[in-house]
Amino acid sequence: MTTTAVKFSGTDVPSFSETWDCQPESAAKARWLITAALSKWGIEGLTEIGALVTSELVSNAITHSGCRRFRLRVSRIDARTVLILVSDTNRLLPRLREVGRDSESGRGLLLVAEMSKDWGYNRKVWGKAVWALLELPEQPAHPAT
Repeated sequence: MTTTAVKFSGTDVPSFSETWDCQPESAAKARWLITAALSKWGIEGLTEIGALVTSELVSNAITHSGCRRFRLRVSRIDARTVLILVSDTNRLLPRLREVGRDSESGRGLLLVAEMSKDWGYNRKVWGKAVWALLELPEQPAHPAT
């Protein structure tokens, strides 16, 4: 995990964002937003992973932040790379946990770490922003026939 702040300008990359209440039904809205963004950008190859990573980050905000609301921002960094950012006002930082094989919870950030190119968090005066960077795999070159 990288804990260095991800820096990008909000004005020079295409993005979608929304703020929702910290309620379980907001996770479905967040999955819809990332799916719509990826479709709009023509990078549907990230839809399944994007929906799962978004769901985990949003679920963590809903479950652990104690906040009334959270914000999701999905930004297209380049033709193959997407940044998912979930912000809340809780200053408690996320951490990977060791979980037993029979544990029914606690694997969310492990999934995010496994499925993302990178992930981390940015400390803010008002709370934190947890992010994941997703990248389409390289396509093999097809030999000329």
